[in-house]
Amino acid sequence: MNIGCSWSGGKDSCFALMKRIAGGDKLHVLLNVMDENLEYSKSHGLTSEVLDAQSKALGVPIQLASTTWSTYEKNFISNLKQMKEDYDLEGIVYGDIDIEAHKTWEEKVSAAADLKALLPLWQGHRRRLVEDMIQSGIKAIIVSCIPDLGFDFLGKEINYELLDKLEAKGVDVCGENGEYHSLVVNCPLFDHEIKVVQGEKMKVGNYCFIETNLST
Repeated sequence: MNIGCSWSGGKDSCFALMKRIAGGDKLHVLLNVMDENLEYSKSHGLTSEVLDAQSKALGVPIQLASTTWSTYEKNFISNLKQMKEDYDLEGIVYGDIDIEAHKTWEEKVSAAADLKALLPLWQGHRRRLVEDMIQSGIKAIIVSCIPDLGFDFLGKEINYELLDKLEAKGVDVCGENGEYHSLVVNCPLFDHEIKVVQGEKMKVGNYCFIETNLST
């Protein structure tokens, strides 16, 4: 199947993509939703430069969708339609695990673009999935998180030791409920590791972020 991927830049979309490619699908393009100025990605706070570096490591183009929260769905569907036309796509990969409302929305917007929503992680055991991600070779760091985790968790690599620390804080280790978001700097699909420099830590609204820029 010719596929695109709703690419957050984080571990879940990466692992979902790995599973579909392992099953024989052909990746043609990534899609990421940015703010209206194309400066930072929604939720994760990644720059276009970092996302572009990931797409180059994957060897496929990335489509950056500029949107506000109020125009999110409309612009998402518009970009899906354009991607289907440009790359002859049949399906789009999503990294969601078990939140039914997310799955329903993804199926709706995909159907609006005449695409099949592909959720290879669906109904997986949350901790086991993260352990499988680590074992598979995904290297990712936390780039945003809830205040309950705070600045101490920002920039940390997701490994077995960190999973225990997350559980000790009473936080879902997968971050499926938005407790944290991650940035993949290496995985078996990349032809090279993404080198990033960690910068300022800040609190924006109800979320903590760390700046990540490409290493020069």
